[in-house]
Amino acid sequence: MEIPSPLTGILTEILVQNGDKINQGDDLCIIEITEPEVPNKEEVESIEPDIKEEPKSTEKLSQSPRPEKQQGHTQKSDRQFFNTSFNTVHASPSVRKLGRELGVDLNQVNGSGMKGRILPEDLKSFVKSVMSGHAPNVQSALPELPEVDHSAFGEIESVPLSRIKKISGPRLQASWINIPHVTQHDEADINQLEQIRLDLKKSYEKDGISFSILPFIIMAVCKLLREFPDFNSSLDDKNSALIHKKYINIGFAANTDQGLMVPVIKDADQKSLKEISLELIRLSEDARSGKIQINDLQGGTFTISSLGGFGGVGFTPIINPPEVAILGVARAQIRPIMIKGKFLPRLILPLSLSYDHRVIDGVGGIQFTSALKELLENPESYLSEEISIG
Repeated sequence: MEIPSPLTGILTEILVQNGDKINQGDDLCIIEITEPEVPNKEEVESIEPDIKEEPKSTEKLSQSPRPEKQQGHTQKSDRQFFNTSFNTVHASPSVRKLGRELGVDLNQVNGSGMKGRILPEDLKSFVKSVMSGHAPNVQSALPELPEVDHSAFGEIESVPLSRIKKISGPRLQASWINIPHVTQHDEADINQLEQIRLDLKKSYEKDGISFSILPFIIMAVCKLLREFPDFNSSLDDKNSALIHKKYINIGFAANTDQGLMVPVIKDADQKSLKEISLELIRLSEDARSGKIQINDLQGGTFTISSLGGFGGVGFTPIINPPEVAILGVARAQIRPIMIKGKFLPRLILPLSLSYDHRVIDGVGGIQFTSALKELLENPESYLSEEISIG
């Protein structure tokens, strides 16, 4: 394994060989270091301010900036930033790699491991504290993007962000940084489901209900969340536990003039197809008119983001914490599918499931999407009562 050196100097002797068994506290090597001479006060005053004697050339290489393009203000280059983190902290190679990916100076992180060793949990806690503004006296945890004067290239217009985007933006960024996202893609043949939707739509037109495909997907997801409880959970980092929720509240992404909102259908697993459709209509209208209540935006256990009305063939939805998974639905398209030796036109629905890899592994992800595909392709298996009522 990689062992950081606490000193800068010359490696003069290695005391262990490849394959040797060693114990904690054993000497590994001998490093010859040279202490810099401390000049007296008169000598300090006579030295040029920008000329400093370096004890060793190796230290000069790691500390002095390269003659690269500099910005207007003085700050560490990326190489200096990561060299400092590499040389002066106690952390494993995997933690160092994670620190580089997140742009964190490991010197600012307090390690909770043995002898101050920085653990992955320490790094994640530091990033969370910085994102929430609770980390005092630290520079930005992420490398700053360069500021560009866009007006230098042509005419511009500055449009203020809406209140919703100001709130949702940092939450989305925090989710992307703190949660290891994995997205599983699949497709479902919804030819039969679409025919059922059209038949039920006619029977419910008198109630003013215009059925979309989303209520059918919500009912299928509710059925699966009972079978896959990890997808209906939240991660408790402090107690290293997974909180399984006995209730199922489905959030859905609603596009408004002010930005994206996620209203929540409470106890969706206990509602009929008609009741889910009415809730979708009510919550969507309240969100677009700005009359939605805060209670209607809280308590979600799983989110569905449907972009079928806009297009696309797939995307990577960002998890809505404290949930651990989100389903993305793109536009269904008619494609030729080989069935019993013949190409037949079938309506194919793209599905994209993003999940927290700390909670759900790849096998669990594909099991969920495969089970969802099976339900959507065989709607009688979970819509028998709805079909009989219709």
